[in-house]
Amino acid sequence: MDEVTTVIEKLAFGGAGLGHVDGKVCFVPFTAVGDTARVRITKEKKSYMEGELVECSPPSTERTQPPCAVFGQCGGCCWQHLPYETQVKAKQEIFTDVLGRIARVHPDLVQPVIPASSPYGYRSRVQFKVRSINDRLHLGFYRQGSHFVIDIPGRCLIANEQVNLIRETLLPLLAGFPEPHRLPQIDVATGDSGDALLLFHYIGERTHEVVDWMEESLPGSVPVTGIFLQIGRKATIRKVWGDERVSYTVSSEFFPNLPEVKLSFRCGGFSQVHYRQNAALIDTVLDWADLRGTERVLDLFCGNGNFSLPAARLCGEVVGIEDFTQSIEDAVTNARVNGISNARFYSMSAEKGLRNLTESGERFDVVLLDPPRTGALEAVRLIAGTAPEKILYVSCDPPTLARDVAELGKQGYRVAATRAVDMFPQTYHIESVTLLLKS
Repeated sequence: MDEVTTVIEKLAFGGAGLGHVDGKVCFVPFTAVGDTARVRITKEKKSYMEGELVECSPPSTERTQPPCAVFGQCGGCCWQHLPYETQVKAKQEIFTDVLGRIARVHPDLVQPVIPASSPYGYRSRVQFKVRSINDRLHLGFYRQGSHFVIDIPGRCLIANEQVNLIRETLLPLLAGFPEPHRLPQIDVATGDSGDALLLFHYIGERTHEVVDWMEESLPGSVPVTGIFLQIGRKATIRKVWGDERVSYTVSSEFFPNLPEVKLSFRCGGFSQVHYRQNAALIDTVLDWADLRGTERVLDLFCGNGNFSLPAARLCGEVVGIEDFTQSIEDAVTNARVNGISNARFYSMSAEKGLRNLTESGERFDVVLLDPPRTGALEAVRLIAGTAPEKILYVSCDPPTLARDVAELGKQGYRVAATRAVDMFPQTYHIESVTLLLKS
């Protein structure tokens, strides 16, 4: 296709650099602000085009040498060519821009991004994609924009040391896997004190043979505390060996004169991938909630109690709602283990939970929600029925956050503060917390 030249003006949500060609916006991955980029056009629409970088001549002074040998091929990272300070600045600008354009949030309400203490070695959970070549298995990630698996030479730089050690010790053992071409993915989840779970996704029919191989080959050879097999959906997950849970700790610094909160989740359950930044999320939520010991708190999409149970240390009562039953079971277990008796948990959708609570006349002082990337539009349309004075919205997707914040504005809530927390260095992804108050 045609080649064009453009100067990159800024970074856009999605990670690509943005320039202009013949009056159209042109998105170019793996570029930096100030690049004079020669671009091969791969897609052209009425108002924009997309292209792949051919050459930077001259390159931006903001560029740095990516440390990963497969950067630009592997789809796991998109910003290793940028210094970390530049990444944080870009996320601040993108977050401010998205909220301003879609939800009319004033820039003065957007607080500075909370950066990560280290931009590498942070991921506690990784989904390794598997590729079989001549019966040899490679563990890596999909190529950008495809399902072709890029093998990782050496260690994944954004994964923590324990994840990399598990991958390193597992690789030579995979030669004995009964059906290598029937193994599309292997998941690793680690806690913050040495525990780790290993999950094999298998799509074949030789299950007994696979289980026998896992029992004989993996325990004692791979540094994990639990090994699992999944055939199909999450409901099919079965334990092959070891413990069922991994755990992490919420420091007692958040609750003076009270014990720390120890949280765990089972294989298939959700947790944040960056424990230090998760602590920053919890800190921000608790600070802005400003709980005084008497409040009723509703936690939607509560998961294993990541926000519910720390909040329960500081308020009168917490009700948690989550539609993944296993996570609710984990939340109940976590409450019991931590001696927390003022938290109730229900397995149902956020929408159904809000309808039930509204119909029964229940009211809450604070509502927390941490929905998936798709946001929570239907839920936010119902939140006002529980009459909270404060809403704390934790989001992993600025566009759906902005959409939902705009809807909450129609329900009588205004943004009082918002800030991003850099949960995913080397990528464009943005985690955030937004405080809304009743107008």
